[in-house]
Amino acid sequence: MIQFSHVGKRFRRHQVLNDINLTINRGERVALVGSNGAGKTTLIRALLGEYVCDGKVTVSGLSPRQNRREVLSRIGFVPQLPPPLKMPVGQLIHFAASLCAADPAHIESTVSALGLDTDRVRRQPFVKLSGGQKQKLLIAIALGRDCDVLVMDEPAANLDPEARRVLFQLLAKKSAATAMIISSHRLDEVASLVNRVVEMDCGKVVLDDHVEDSVDMMSFLRCELKLVRAEVAFANAIDEWGFVTIDQGLSWRGEVSGSDRLRFMGLLSRYAGLLKGISMEDAKH
Repeated sequence: MIQFSHVGKRFRRHQVLNDINLTINRGERVALVGSNGAGKTTLIRALLGEYVCDGKVTVSGLSPRQNRREVLSRIGFVPQLPPPLKMPVGQLIHFAASLCAADPAHIESTVSALGLDTDRVRRQPFVKLSGGQKQKLLIAIALGRDCDVLVMDEPAANLDPEARRVLFQLLAKKSAATAMIISSHRLDEVASLVNRVVEMDCGKVVLDDHVEDSVDMMSFLRCELKLVRAEVAFANAIDEWGFVTIDQGLSWRGEVSGSDRLRFMGLLSRYAGLLKGISMEDAKH
């Protein structure tokens, strides 16, 4: 479906992409990972037809440069950096829906599911929203259209845990019929969603591997944490996950969605010396 054949891109003397060869089929959910400067965003922009590159890029046989309107009509895109749009939120939703023949109500319902009250911000300029609000709206616009390719550059950035859970559930519903490219500099951000990992470094693909994707996106872990002592830094960190204390900061209870298990364990690893006990029970809403 998506084909990169010997793709290269140079900015002056800097080779940003170096002989990239990738094929991504419908149903594949690819984590495009690598450090900043590895070439991930440049590869995405080549797919969107924004750059003239060496080699060949096609989407179902069509060139994003030569058939840009037709190719872009098939792609839902979430950029890493939100555009500085001054358009009011309500107007932006209707404008975006008109471009891809989508239902504005579907976009608004997706925004609401992600935790943004569109009625409250409808008249606000997009550029005045917070980072998390902008991200939720851009995700809703991408998911609110009928497309068979989803391209998301750091989609979980600025999202709270509940919005991440909803996002991953929405993506899981689209997974069978859609080819996804999810760019992130950290694999644990998207590990539970994807079934393939492509790692880039210095403009080259250094790893391309299929992975297990058996985590149930509708499941969650019911957790109880016990500490050797109360700690303000831990309280601030765990509070962002919606946990509540049941013993003046010495015990905490909460839930972690299936999509965020690895990321949550990464958080706990930072406080390993503070933990006295961990209880986790797999459950389902």
